[in-house]
Amino acid sequence: MTDTATFADLDPITLGDLLRVAGSPGFDRWEDQVRRTGGCADPIHLRGWVLHKDKTTSQTLHHYSTEGEPGGRLRVACGNRRASRCPSCAWTYAGDTYHLIRAGLDGDDRRDVPATVRNHPRAFATLTAPSFGPVHNRPDRGVCRCGIRHPADDPALGTALDPSTYDYAGAVLFNNQAGQLWQRFTNRRRREIAARAGITQRELKECARLSYGKVAEFQKRGAVHFHAVIRLDGPHGPDAPPPSWATVALLTGSIRAAAAHSYTSVSVPAADGQPARTFRWGTQLDVRPIKAFGDGSDLTEQAVASYVAKYATKAAENTGTLDRRIGELSELDRHGVPDHTRRLVAACKLLDPLYPDRRLWAWAHMLGFRGHFSSKSRRYSTTLGALRQARADYRAAQEHAVVGMHDTEPDTVLVLADWQYAGHGHTPGESALAASIARSLQLNRETAREALRDQLACEGEC
Repeated sequence: MTDTATFADLDPITLGDLLRVAGSPGFDRWEDQVRRTGGCADPIHLRGWVLHKDKTTSQTLHHYSTEGEPGGRLRVACGNRRASRCPSCAWTYAGDTYHLIRAGLDGDDRRDVPATVRNHPRAFATLTAPSFGPVHNRPDRGVCRCGIRHPADDPALGTALDPSTYDYAGAVLFNNQAGQLWQRFTNRRRREIAARAGITQRELKECARLSYGKVAEFQKRGAVHFHAVIRLDGPHGPDAPPPSWATVALLTGSIRAAAAHSYTSVSVPAADGQPARTFRWGTQLDVRPIKAFGDGSDLTEQAVASYVAKYATKAAENTGTLDRRIGELSELDRHGVPDHTRRLVAACKLLDPLYPDRRLWAWAHMLGFRGHFSSKSRRYSTTLGALRQARADYRAAQEHAVVGMHDTEPDTVLVLADWQYAGHGHTPGESALAASIARSLQLNRETAREALRDQLACEGEC
């Protein structure tokens, strides 16, 4: 079942509840449900039933009800992408993001993305925030401005050298406007490509298309920046070859020019003591071509997809803020939020009535950022919804095989169902057991991955 060694440090209440759950008559079925969710930390509870009937004969093919389940409930995965909320579902989300990004770089026939996409110009760009004041850092050479060589895990990293002069208001307003800044960057990038190709923007639409997949990341100072995979295709997307003038050099040059252009800026008006501000990308722009896997380059398709997927499950938690909306500033005291992050949250509270349409306080837990953490253009590759549907279809086929419906054509079956929300989460003891199940599943995956790697290595040597 689970490893008992991990339960040694549980408090008496949690341990008592764990023993109650483990000793209950329906424990085996409860464990099976939780295992099917991947060890979800906050499963959704459902009550209801589903009925499969033959459309022609009205024969009942299968009937399921939660009445016989533990507590009369079916537990399904929460699907939360945040690793701080549910590591299990975040792992699934990261895997989906990896395959989405990788398909747009390497091609995937199952996702209707041809392998020829590897020959299209591709670049990996990182667009950062401007400076809002000096912070403690760890330069490659020398020491921090404070005169100290900070260790990598020093909590002072990213915090202001002088909080009294640091522009906390500017930092959260930049985060809040980052989505609009990305949109203007995208618009300008098309113009730069057209200018370099010697054609008009209308002609560009007829012969080429820009596609991207991006993810947001919070630096330790609490400023958001974007990592983006940018690809230049033919007019119909990945299926069409790019025009002859489309080169990696042209693509990377257009990205740099678009990021630096005056058009790529967002202005925030002055308001009651706050000066007017114009935000642009920071000077630390990094643009690198993506090379094909196996050519000796460090920046390969696999490396880029893994990098993007890693940040798809994170938010602003690495700055010490909360991973859910904040009701009152007093909540920060209870959770021990660091001073630098506390000041950023307080700035959201202060600025909220000055810029009511920006909803800064509602997004204070994200330090003002209100955009999507991962997004893509329409024709970059597949969608997260398609990947989830493929997984759901696979599981449905497994279930149909178990109940004897594997030979039944879907078009001949009428499905009737009634589901109701019945709560979410675990009791303390259930949480400990679910976490242990999640660790067990992760260990099994790692073991299987190592075995496959060894097998492939052996086959290569043979």
